[in-house]
Amino acid sequence: MIDRLEKEVDMLERHLQVLKMVIENEPIGIVKMSNETGYPHHKVRYSLRVLEEENLIEPSSQGAIKTERTVEFVDELDGKLDDIMNKLDGMKIEDVPEAEN
Repeated sequence: MIDRLEKEVDMLERHLQVLKMVIENEPIGIVKMSNETGYPHHKVRYSLRVLEEENLIEPSSQGAIKTERTVEFVDELDGKLDDIMNKLDGMKIEDVPEAEN
């Protein structure tokens, strides 16, 4: 149950790392991103495709660049992550009574 969540969080972390690289180094290509992050080319390519589908980046002849929507997304990101973390904190099961034998 938790394994799927962990995989999704890892993938989100990769997508956001790729987005951050585009923002800081645009235009930037797959090879450079792969070399700097250590992620294989196919994983960088997948993250770029997801980010493009979300209209957060777009391809150019020199590599990926940000879009008009990128700034708005980044501005809202911290608040959304805080909301998710608060929700996850509320799911914790503290002090479970021990079963009687």
